[in-house]
Amino acid sequence: MSDLRDRSGRGRRAARPEPTASGRRATPATTGVARHGRLTSGGPVRAVTKVVAAAVAVLLVSGASVGAIAAYQVRSDLGTGVELQAAQGETTKPAPPSISEYEGGFNILVVGTDNDASQDQGAFGERDATLNDVNILLHVSADHSNATAVSIPRDMVVPIPSCAKEDGSGYYSAMSARPINEAYSYGGLSCVASTVSSLTGLDIPFAGMISFNGVIEMSNAIGGVPVCAATPIKDRYTGLDIPAGESVLSGADALAFLRTRHGVGDGSDLGRISSQQVYLSSLLRTVKSADTLSNPTKLYSLARAAASNMTLSDQLTKIDTMVQIGLALRDLPLDSVNFVQYPGTTGGSGVYEGKVQPDKAVATQLFDAIKNDVPFSIPEGSTGIGSENTATGDGTAASQAPAAPADTAAPADTAAPTDPGAGAATTPPTTDVIEGLTGQTAADQTCSVAFGSN
Repeated sequence: MSDLRDRSGRGRRAARPEPTASGRRATPATTGVARHGRLTSGGPVRAVTKVVAAAVAVLLVSGASVGAIAAYQVRSDLGTGVELQAAQGETTKPAPPSISEYEGGFNILVVGTDNDASQDQGAFGERDATLNDVNILLHVSADHSNATAVSIPRDMVVPIPSCAKEDGSGYYSAMSARPINEAYSYGGLSCVASTVSSLTGLDIPFAGMISFNGVIEMSNAIGGVPVCAATPIKDRYTGLDIPAGESVLSGADALAFLRTRHGVGDGSDLGRISSQQVYLSSLLRTVKSADTLSNPTKLYSLARAAASNMTLSDQLTKIDTMVQIGLALRDLPLDSVNFVQYPGTTGGSGVYEGKVQPDKAVATQLFDAIKNDVPFSIPEGSTGIGSENTATGDGTAASQAPAAPADTAAPADTAAPTDPGAGAATTPPTTDVIEGLTGQTAADQTCSVAFGSN
């Protein structure tokens, strides 16, 4: 899988179409790649790859929900308070405002960019173009019983619709086949949302964006995320160097782990996505653990880190909406949260040469299930080329992030009757397996696989 930067460290910009007489740009050729900007020399990361700011998934469990979790926690710490009764002769006391869970299902797009005016160019390189290198679409079911986070490979070639220019001066021309990580350059976060919506057939009312600095600050705020490596992983491009087994990563180390492509799987972005899911599942377990939920300092720090390092769509900036979404996400069972990769293949020709070609057959099954809120499961052992389930390894990840509080089991004397005539279910419902899908649940203990280990 080719990177979008050549070995010399000099980036190349996608050929931008010239304006026509109507003021709109003509559709560019389908060849060409996006320029990432010139890298400065020196330092272990001078030949950096594109950002894999997958810690943007903090939004999935904290950026959108930590405000709600923190508010809930603070309210719990304050106790029930003093009830104010109506004075004699007055009408009934006013009812306090109430905020309930978000009603119905919803979709949130989380975008990770590789450029930020305040980022350290000495460490990450000078970049005169911004690419949306991480695109994660979270869908929460209408009954809030399950969720799916779909990672879309940055090099997947997709149609980009006619997006409005950010300065309001008109629209870019629609393009039939471009790498999805160019969408940001044709209309910002709004264009990325429109592109993903067109690709998946899902409405996207909420979106958030984060870059390098946000990944670092959020991992610090939570106190680090435990990750597992099946074997030692080293990547001279990002400076990552971790031993086999478990490591608790924060700051620059967490960012390096999320960005590493050359260090995991087969060196491709597809391998990097499955390695990212090792981090994301552990991140979710960490955020939902008693150690985090019972620590107001962590919750406050995480909320501040999210608020100060993310750009949110207008609907997500409303506090009541964020709290409602957070309440809906708070009690999701870990084994009902799927992290999957948008189905795609490599080795194609034409516009797909050196890129990722969507697997439309498998994608149709996936998004039909998502649209209809039909639970599904991932084929056993299909974590992807950048990770493996510890059930097939040495179990080194068994002590990863603290487990989330378990649901309290019903007392034996109140258990539901097992008499079939009573109408009680005797077996849990089954879910359909989508063959060809890769990923894992948030409950799965997995380890990243070093490059060349397969």
